[in-house]
Amino acid sequence: MTAVAHDLWRPSSGCDDDCLPAAGEVPTVPVARRVLRLAAAVGMLVAGVGLVLLLPVLPTRERQAAVRGWARATIRAFGVRLVIRGRLPRRRALLVANHVSWLDILAVLAVAPTRMVAKREIRSWPVVGLLAAAAGTVFVDRSRPTALPNTVGRIADALRAGRSVAVFPEGTTWCAGDGTADCRPGGGFRPATFQAAVDAGSPVVPLRLAYRCDATGSATTATAFLGADTLLRSVARVVAAREIVVSVTIAAALHPARDADRRLLARAAESAVHLLPASDAATRTRLCAVPTVAPAVPVPTPVTGSELDLAA
Repeated sequence: MTAVAHDLWRPSSGCDDDCLPAAGEVPTVPVARRVLRLAAAVGMLVAGVGLVLLLPVLPTRERQAAVRGWARATIRAFGVRLVIRGRLPRRRALLVANHVSWLDILAVLAVAPTRMVAKREIRSWPVVGLLAAAAGTVFVDRSRPTALPNTVGRIADALRAGRSVAVFPEGTTWCAGDGTADCRPGGGFRPATFQAAVDAGSPVVPLRLAYRCDATGSATTATAFLGADTLLRSVARVVAAREIVVSVTIAAALHPARDADRRLLARAAESAVHLLPASDAATRTRLCAVPTVAPAVPVPTPVTGSELDLAA
């Protein structure tokens, strides 16, 4: 497996089919149960269309509760169990998370009904694209770098208006499996969207998403949605897997100053998400430029490369 050349505007990972679980590696459920799961998931997507029509007339609190409930029910329909660790701040925030799967979007919405930032291609996905657009998703055209300032401005405006916004600043999905350091997207967290938090005076809340198979007691890449994957193939793999759990760990909020450097802010958030230890005193000094508080959830310091991968 070889690392992929770094492209600022169209990030990619080093993942290929070798990153996906081999046949028999992940325990599966009977075919009949897979069909039931798929039918339940389709039913939830159809219900989501109805929810889109209802949301504009609901008060804010009820609207958020409806979206959160729908996302949690949809995750469960796919046969995946959700575990949440930590608590979000009450005020609006820029939520940033690592990116593994299309399930990430549901997991984030299940924790915090929020506007999402997503690539433009999702707008054309059946049903999902309609739901995303109706929910106020900010779509990013990665083929037009000149449109980036406008995207950052829209995110800042949403934050100023009291709406939380969620973004996957790695810019692409990757497997986050054992021994896959070369798979991590080059360039780390893209700093552009962090400027929106600085401009709006908004806290940044890192979210760490991790997938495991309780049947085997270990992390799994069965849910990973890789570049060579099709959405249908990925969905089929998820509904077939037994006892998949997605955990969302909410780290401490980062509170950037008005003149904060977005690159340092992005690095601090990436460290919180991936549990990357500071390599030297200079790195620790740079991260201190962004005020933080103690983590809301105690997290052990990783001691091996595989633990770093699992944390991602």
